Order: sequence, then structure tokens, then C-alpha cells
Amino acid sequence: MHYVTDLHLHSKYSRAVSPQMTLSVMASYARQKGIDILTAADFTHPVWLKEIQSLLEQAEEGLYRLKDEDATLKPVRFMLSTEIASIYKQGDKLRRIHNLLFVPSLEIAEKLTKALVSRGCNLNADGRPIVGISSEALLELLLSIDDRSFLIPCHIWTPHFGVYGSASGFDSLEEAFGKFAKYIYGIETGLSSDPDMNWQIKELVNRSILSFSDAHSPAKMSREATVFDLEEPTYENIKKAIMRLPKKLETPNKIAYTLEFYPEEGKYHFSGHRNCKVSVGPEEIRSGGTTCPVCHRKLTEGVLYRVQELSDESLLDRVETKENSAGVKWYIDKKHIQPPYVKLVPLLEIVAESLGSTVASQKSKDLYAKLCKELESELHVLLRAPIADIEKVGGMKMAQGVTKVREGNIAIEPGYDGEYGKVAIWEEGEVKQMLDVPQLKLDF
Repeated sequence: MHYVTDLHLHSKYSRAVSPQMTLSVMASYARQKGIDILTAADFTHPVWLKEIQSLLEQAEEGLYRLKDEDATLKPVRFMLSTEIASIYKQGDKLRRIHNLLFVPSLEIAEKLTKALVSRGCNLNADGRPIVGISSEALLELLLSIDDRSFLIPCHIWTPHFGVYGSASGFDSLEEAFGKFAKYIYGIETGLSSDPDMNWQIKELVNRSILSFSDAHSPAKMSREATVFDLEEPTYENIKKAIMRLPKKLETPNKIAYTLEFYPEEGKYHFSGHRNCKVSVGPEEIRSGGTTCPVCHRKLTEGVLYRVQELSDESLLDRVETKENSAGVKWYIDKKHIQPPYVKLVPLLEIVAESLGSTVASQKSKDLYAKLCKELESELHVLLRAPIADIEKVGGMKMAQGVTKVREGNIAIEPGYDGEYGKVAIWEEGEVKQMLDVPQLKLDF
């Protein structure tokens, strides 16, 4: 059975995070969006950990539910994870690496928290704590406490905070994690890269390519997500799916597909300088260099350029596209090694553009809520709802917007140096009419 998961979130105790990021509010938004399993993230924060302990109870092995959960509503489960920022010097270079840690129980979460405190870590200042422990030592500590735990390097290409980041990262997982690199079963793509970009990296061939939202507010949840095909929804089954066990040990648990942000919409897809309004792609970097033509300082290197630096030529040109009966464009690995994925624009962005409004306007929020209520959920609207039903609830332009997103028929001005890319579903002067979509059957 398929389970939609968003396992990289933040709580109200992290910096620059909405006060709405509480367990009950997150669960409510999960139902609206169509998410089955969330993370009760930031468990290293002592106050937040106490809230988690008081509000959650175990449902399935390693998964938790709200104690006061309404039995008439769709169940929402929580898995335990926390993002930790490691800042340390290695190889004469300052490293700033963010890793996502998963543990199987609240008891293990408490043990890990105590172990970090005993090593001088200040866990009170931020839900995403900054520690002086290397990535290798952090993983060693995690596994020494409980070997059922695991670590996923998160938003791996972000220039300043990713394990492959151009500013403070590494060129390989072995360089970052040493002898413990074999315990890195998967990575998180981050918003500025998609699976195809990661398929080009040799050491990722047999590792899972995961996508989660890294949301700082409920509205941003599920902008990226991983859909698991699980025998039963448990912590161990999710871990097995991520581990991608050898064929002789293979279980029915696997990653079915991932839901992706358009990487061009991410904040670091292109290279550039935001203050100088300079944005350049890889070809321009190769021809013109990395110096900003305005301020003459080094440009912030973009993810697309960095991926090309580390890519393996034999792994290029792996993607092909197919369209299913709902008109959704799927991206398939021609080598049949990695699961497929689909690129989406968040529903609220489609709503806002269809209304000629903003995502913050009340009329956009009202139509978004109406669509989710009457057509099951945000993800159902984006992926499966008949276009005729969307038109009935949201109008012809809204239906056309979803059609264009499903087809990938949109324009994006790439993001750079911390500036999100800009999506245009309708180009200026475009005839706004419904398009006939070829109906090719695919089962995902």
C-alpha cells in the first residue's frame, strides 16, 4: 500500500519557523494535503521533546499518533527525526553540514539528546541545533546508541550547508563520513535538484534518492515528498525501503516514487549574486568564470553547476518521460535502477496565478481550501482528480492550470543565491484554453 511521507520538517522551536508548526496543526494540514506520515522533528530541543512525549503515543512500531486523534478522521502518523547542523574543520576547510537523524523510539531520542548534551552541545538555542561534531562522529554516536537508527544527509547540494555543497561540503560521502559511509543508505535531494540530477553521481547509484519539504510552515508541507510502498506502515519497513536491500534479501517494502519541486524553482539552482541581480547558468560559468561582473567577488555557485562538476559521464542521459491517463508527466530511469518521479507546482501557487492574486490573499486561500475539501486533498487534485471535476469546483482557468502543470507546460525563471525561482503557468498573451491531452496508460 502506498504511503505519502514528509520526513523533514521543523517545529516552532526552530529559528525562522512559523508558530503554527505544532503537532496538531501539522496533522490537520497533512490531511488537507494528503500526507500519511510526518515527522515529529526537532526532538533534540528539550521543551519540544517534552511536548512530543506528552502529546503522542505509539501506534505502529516506531510510528506515533496524537493521543486525542479523532478516530473519524484519516489517521496521521509521526516518525521521529531531527536535523543537526555540524560546523567543524576538516582538511583545512570549514565544514557546515546538515544531516537528518532518524530514531525508532522516544526512548532512543532521549538517549541521543543526553549524549549530545554530555558532549557540550547546546540544544536549548534552536530546534535545529548547531554542534561541533563532525558528520562521521555524529553518525558513529547515533549508531552506538541504537543501530536501528539511521542518518540521511539533507539538501545535499545547498552551497553552504549540504554534504556536496560547493562552499563547505565534500566531493564524496566517503570523504565526509569515512568508514561509516557504508551506513548512508540514501540522500535528500533538496529543492534545487531533482532525482535525475542525482542519478548522475556514481556513489549514489545504489543509494535511495529521497525528497522531503524541509517546511518551516504548514503551508509548505508536501512541496516535496516520498511515497513508499509498504507491507505495513512501520519505522522498520520505511528503513528497509530506504536501505534498498540486495535482491536476495529484498522485502516488499520499497520507494514507489517521489514528488518533486521543479528544481529551477529552488533557491540555489543557478549561480549568481542576489544583491547584484546576477544569475548565470553552467555554460556561462564555464565561459565567463565565477567572478561577479558587478561587485567582482566570487559568485555563489549554483547546484546545477556543482552537479555537473561531480557527475559521471557514463550516467548521463538516463531519464525518459511518459504520460499517464490523468495527463501527468512522469520521469523514468531508463536504467531501471531508481524509482520514477513527478514534478509539481504547489496547488496554492496554481490557485493564486489562476486568480491573478497572491498566495497570501484570502481569496486564494479560500479556493485552495475548497478544492482540497471537495476533491479529497491537494495531492489528489494535482495528480489524480479528473480535470472536469477541478473545473466544476475551481473554474476553467484553474482546471487549465492543473493541466499545464501535469504536462510540465510551464516557464520558470531559475532561482539563485537564496532567491526562489519564479514560476509562470501562463505566459503573457497566451491563449487560455484547455488542451487535449494524449491518454497513455501508466500505473503508478
